Amino acid sequence: MGVVAMKKYMLLLFALLPCMAWAQFDRCFTDASLRVDYCLTGNNNTTVYSLKELIREPYWSGSKTNLIDTLEFGNYIVKVFEAGTDNLLFSKGYQNLFGEWQTTTEAQNLTKSFEESVVVPFPKVKIDIAFLYRNWGGELKEGMRLTVSPDDYFIRDYDNLNLSVYEAWIGNKDITKAVDIVILPEGYTQAEMGKFVKDCDFFVKSLFSYAPYDRYRESFNIRGVMAPSAESGCTMPGDHVYKNTAMRFSFWTFDSERYCMSTDNRDIRDLAGQVPYDQIYVLVNTEKYGGGGIYNFYCSSAASNGSSSDVIIHEFGHGFAGLADEYFYDNDDTYGDMYNNDLEPWEPNLTTLVDFDVKWKDMMDKKTPVPTPREKKYESTIGVFEGGGYESKDIYSPHMDCLMKTFKGHEFCPVCQRAIERMILYYSK
Repeated sequence: MGVVAMKKYMLLLFALLPCMAWAQFDRCFTDASLRVDYCLTGNNNTTVYSLKELIREPYWSGSKTNLIDTLEFGNYIVKVFEAGTDNLLFSKGYQNLFGEWQTTTEAQNLTKSFEESVVVPFPKVKIDIAFLYRNWGGELKEGMRLTVSPDDYFIRDYDNLNLSVYEAWIGNKDITKAVDIVILPEGYTQAEMGKFVKDCDFFVKSLFSYAPYDRYRESFNIRGVMAPSAESGCTMPGDHVYKNTAMRFSFWTFDSERYCMSTDNRDIRDLAGQVPYDQIYVLVNTEKYGGGGIYNFYCSSAASNGSSSDVIIHEFGHGFAGLADEYFYDNDDTYGDMYNNDLEPWEPNLTTLVDFDVKWKDMMDKKTPVPTPREKKYESTIGVFEGGGYESKDIYSPHMDCLMKTFKGHEFCPVCQRAIERMILYYSK
């Protein structure tokens, strides 16, 4: 085949790939979702999976063409195969609260269970679902495998809670070609639903005021589910304050005062499943500074703090784009070792220099030293600065400052912006 003919062939192949993927989706999946609720049990060096329940949810809002996760961000991956074969139909990487807890000092002396979920397209054919996790050495281990038939009468239909939905921002995009965000209210009473609507509007205004989101407004659909709590506010164990709220969020998660998360997975997912969603964001009705974000799990933040806009965007950086924290401590015994320095971190904005070629090396000036000194002359330079991921040594970040480090500049560095942009395109193209 000649060069010209080869080029035409390749162009035709690339043009056909989305059609081929779409055809595979239509052959194997419906427009609904299969939610798998399960438990992870263990300590700092053991991980055990156990199935809880299968739920059919009414919407599939993920891509119908990007079915295989080529990034494989996260230490956990779900893979869907045509039953009894190696034909991979779908995969997705993610993180979870259990994996984070395993790095705490508490996990060295205690065994705990955490509930969580994964969502995959609802099948037309019998499928095998494999749940994999990475061990400390970076090896993928299979923790559980299920065979699921689409006509299994033990698959529970979702509960239609008949809750009102606030269309905070609708980009008029096909849900399979958009980033669909569902905003959930935590600690808003029925009388405070008007405040939740205003806070949803604030979320939208905040999101689209930061680059690169401001360039991709039409790639998002954003909806809020009007789910009231019995009491207003949020649980704060360190202040001996306990609230009866819709999803039982709490500050002092893992004994970190500003970390606000919940282990009440089922209520979070039941509320989210009322609308199409790719990402879950929980607005917490409090003025207290804090929040949290875990990749392809969920994000949360205080709705009424003076820094809420920056916190919203920072936490969404974790949950949506898999960005790591770039700040670091010299002495902090809350966590043990977060990273194996003999491996390249999966997060796009950290490196151990083990395999820096796959990170942001292509964005750097060849004259910039590696590692890059934290000196004023490099403050606007893409470099390799020691410190990041809570560690002051042997882990490096791409910029002296960024929204993933501090809120001084109120912006993402170019490396984080590129990572966010790539994720937007992954969902919307």
